[in-house]
Amino acid sequence: MQTVVGVLRGGASREHEISLQSGAAILAALSPERYRARDIYIDKSSQWHAEGKPVVPERVLRQIDVALLGLHGEYGEDGEVQRLLERFGTPYTGANSFASSLAMHKVMTKAHAKDAGLATPDFRYANEMNAAEAVAHDVIRSFHQPVVVKPVAWGSSVGISIVGGYAPVLSAVRALFVAGAEGVLIEEFVRGREATVGVVENMRSEAFYVLPPVEILPPKGDFFSYDSKYNGRTQEICPGTFSRVETEELQRAAKVAHRMLNLRHYSRSDFIVTPRGIYYLETNTLPGLTTESLLPKSLAAVGVTFPDFLDHLVNLALAR
Repeated sequence: MQTVVGVLRGGASREHEISLQSGAAILAALSPERYRARDIYIDKSSQWHAEGKPVVPERVLRQIDVALLGLHGEYGEDGEVQRLLERFGTPYTGANSFASSLAMHKVMTKAHAKDAGLATPDFRYANEMNAAEAVAHDVIRSFHQPVVVKPVAWGSSVGISIVGGYAPVLSAVRALFVAGAEGVLIEEFVRGREATVGVVENMRSEAFYVLPPVEILPPKGDFFSYDSKYNGRTQEICPGTFSRVETEELQRAAKVAHRMLNLRHYSRSDFIVTPRGIYYLETNTLPGLTTESLLPKSLAAVGVTFPDFLDHLVNLALAR
């Protein structure tokens, strides 16, 4: 008997288009012999659609056995859709609602990282527009320039800028609040090599199977920005050209991050590798699954096909 899998994609998120691509990749890879896939599209106003028609979530969720989440960013990774799925008792892939909201908030994540013994860049936090001037002054006094300015709860590097000097920092902070950020993180700029590491639960007889680190080489003069993530100009090397010691530490830190945030099924954590050590940046609870995404590339490097990975996620969700 086929398992009915609802593939959720889209959503009221700044990563709406990337989510559509992840969902399309999932739908294309699900085995038609094993699954009956339902394409569940959520538009930018949070209206759900099934078979091209608007539908209330409760109705479509009662017609599926499990939800496979191809969502990213707000509504997808902040715990909101997870709370809805939990309310209706629908098994789903990825972290639960509480862990999702925790991992989405970069300040809370950094606090957990420090408690877990992971090094993370120092930062200041503005929780409202009125705090922008004071925080910008503090940043100029406290950190070498430039600094990294980022929204506290968006993904895919959306809204991130690297700027230096009081006026540029203040302008970047204010621009994020105007764009709808609930808070702004201003972080010291740590120069080094960018890396990301995936963790998959209960794979190959390991409770937390850690994938090989991916080394990320953005175009010269850029960082791993939203554009460089998806325009095909960034080099992504897997396994990365890190030393054995660096590789082992990256993998250890990714496992620590997954566990400290109490995540489920899979995750992908981002790091900066420097001569002084490895710095933890953040963890993605629903990493991208497009053809350009990092997790599928690291899975392929260890011989795990994308369809097999999706089988594994469905089984994890159903075994809850």
